[in-house]
Amino acid sequence: MENPTESKDRSNRKYILECCVDSVESALQAEKGGADRLELCSNLVIGGTTPTRALFLQIREHTDIPIHVLLRPRFGDFLYTDQELCIIAREIDMFREAGAEGIVIGCLKPDGCLDVEAMNSLIDHAGQMKITLHRAFDMCVDPFRTLELAKSLGIHTILTSGCQPSCLQGIDLIRQLDQCSEGLISIMAGAGIQENSAKILKEKTNITAFHMSGKRIRESGMQFRNPSVSMGLPGLGEYEIWETDAAAVAAVRKILY
Repeated sequence: MENPTESKDRSNRKYILECCVDSVESALQAEKGGADRLELCSNLVIGGTTPTRALFLQIREHTDIPIHVLLRPRFGDFLYTDQELCIIAREIDMFREAGAEGIVIGCLKPDGCLDVEAMNSLIDHAGQMKITLHRAFDMCVDPFRTLELAKSLGIHTILTSGCQPSCLQGIDLIRQLDQCSEGLISIMAGAGIQENSAKILKEKTNITAFHMSGKRIRESGMQFRNPSVSMGLPGLGEYEIWETDAAAVAAVRKILY
């Protein structure tokens, strides 16, 4: 039976709903659905890469919702070369000057440990911006050790699925990480956040931050379609556009009242 004190504490919590978007249209849909902030990227279909400054500025023209920018120079792992780290550092400077409220970064060593030296260098570029350690965390060798390192670096948020394919599969680790965070860092659940999973996480954990894309597939407006040529990735529809659905975001927002 739930402790009445815990139930009361839960009712007083302020929940943060972050929506991951890669277009102006998705950003506006996310805001319409009640998102508190955006994680802005490009190429969400491959897990997200660094967006352009032009995309950031175009969104900023239409909304003042806080934007945290994903900085990931390529698809794949999080073992970065010196050249790639230089690119990320320059992008941090660029988006800081453009007015982004936060950055979303993550660097690992070959053995799966957090690359503290690289992270610390990038954080220095961020100034007063908020720092999120993205799901590179889910690829680390020791999540509890990585949590402690993240605390020592002054990271504000860890985005995680609990080192599992989805947040519900990783719910036990998410709960443990939140307990070990000691209120010094926010554990934000991602991967599979929708109405039902948000409800379960709200009931069975004490986390207050949730990350979703709320995507739906919109049919392209192209009438002529050349069946002989494909410009997309194998297995993905050439004329399908992934876009955030305000109704999906609103459904989760309703759970996180």
